[in-house]
Amino acid sequence: QVQLVESGGGLVQPGGSLNLTCIATGSISNINRMGWYRQAPGKQRELVASINHYENTNYADSVQGRFTISRDNAKSSLYLQMNSLKPEDTAIYYCNLVRGWSVLTTYWGQGTEVTVSS
Repeated sequence: QVQLVESGGGLVQPGGSLNLTCIATGSISNINRMGWYRQAPGKQRELVASINHYENTNYADSVQGRFTISRDNAKSSLYLQMNSLKPEDTAIYYCNLVRGWSVLTTYWGQGTEVTVSS
């Protein structure tokens, strides 16, 4: 089993920055990829950014150039640096971890809330 705990959310003004952290514990071997998803009120959960085993990154068009995903394998941590935040970035942000290669197992954190408002 894998446990994911997010932190770093909060209230920030438009144009501001936040840095989200996800700490992974448990059976954290054979990690295929990790990522950040978000879900705004009344909307479906969507991919924000992901990073795979080879450190290749992928971003949603809406955050490209403003958000940066990174990981620290030694600390079993995943980060999301969010700059130039907009009101439409308001959502609950979830950490995601996918284990395995031929058979994939997906884990989710409980989420951390980000509110961008003046």
